[in-house]
Amino acid sequence: MKQRTFITLLFLILLFSFFTLNECKINVYADELDLSAEGAILMEASTGKILYEKNSEEMKPPASVTKVMTLLLIFEALDKEKLHLNDMITVSPYAASMGGSQVFLEAGETQSAETMIKCIAVSSANDACVAMAEHLSGSEEAFVKKMNEKAKELKMEHTNFVNCCGLDADGHETCAKDIALMSRELTVKHPDIFTYSSIWMDEFTHKTKKGESVFGLSNTNKLLRNYEGCNGLKTGSTSKAKFCLSATATRNQISLIAVVMACPDSKVRMKDAAALLNYGFSNVTFYQDSDPGKEIGLISIRGGKESLVPYEKPSSFSYVLTKGEDPSAITKEVHIAKNLKAPVKKGETIGEVTYSLQGIPIGAVPIKASRNIEKMNFFYAYKMLWKKAAFS
Repeated sequence: MKQRTFITLLFLILLFSFFTLNECKINVYADELDLSAEGAILMEASTGKILYEKNSEEMKPPASVTKVMTLLLIFEALDKEKLHLNDMITVSPYAASMGGSQVFLEAGETQSAETMIKCIAVSSANDACVAMAEHLSGSEEAFVKKMNEKAKELKMEHTNFVNCCGLDADGHETCAKDIALMSRELTVKHPDIFTYSSIWMDEFTHKTKKGESVFGLSNTNKLLRNYEGCNGLKTGSTSKAKFCLSATATRNQISLIAVVMACPDSKVRMKDAAALLNYGFSNVTFYQDSDPGKEIGLISIRGGKESLVPYEKPSSFSYVLTKGEDPSAITKEVHIAKNLKAPVKKGETIGEVTYSLQGIPIGAVPIKASRNIEKMNFFYAYKMLWKKAAFS
């Protein structure tokens, strides 16, 4: 009995040691990043998969990283054609009075929406931000309401916006995870943002009653010059927020979003973001099936003027694998709609190719009809029978 008790106790000690050692390995591995940022997260853009996080849901002032949401609403307005790049935006006295980072727009001055976007994305212009907010919603207050509504829609659960530009204000807070969520929404659904966020230096012309003058724009995201594949996104700094950044980069078809908050200075901000991106690119691989339709074969249909449904070539499927995930463990299956009957319209989904990793679904590609298949009727059936009899 004593021997059995001793063996049981020894087994429990070894089991505990095993889990403890493994837990330590994980913690040490994470600590190797040695981030100074008080809050951080690393996200893979296409899937939204979180690769690393540190205090990612802790609410903090975001400074000008706020403008990611402002830019998101601007690009949504462009998509809905409620705004056009060549629309002229008039600067109000209130917009012109903004402090902090600005491009010194004057009250009554007009600039194109595209110029305003450039000023926001490159030089983090608070005055341009407010001018765009007023143009789209009538007032900054109404625009901020839409910002918060969008935050809820994106499940940004630790966010409250008070203004559209990021100036320190009571209650104006978000977290690293929420910044990553809105950065992903902006970059994945509106990739044209990279046309502006990747600009290193540019200029525009002030046109006022005093005359014309050229104003230079300079990007504070130093990773654009110092980190391979960096294409955005937004820096921010105030005395209260310290130094923040949402950095985006793409290498070998892998796109990452690294967010750092409350860094002690601008150099540490860049160092921490680069460390996160390095960690991501060394721990993820890209899987792609360029021909998902290879195994589909013929698709039969009942009650139609044709017995087979022609289909469009399905779009390619891609997935990002993290460390420890084996691409050879990805399987795919073809699923055709059960009891497929006519009529079928061109573009209608008639099935899908599904993908799984070790039995867990990771995505699907739709199979769509490439033309209409009309329903069989009595007269058409009679005509076909008569024709068959005539040639038999």
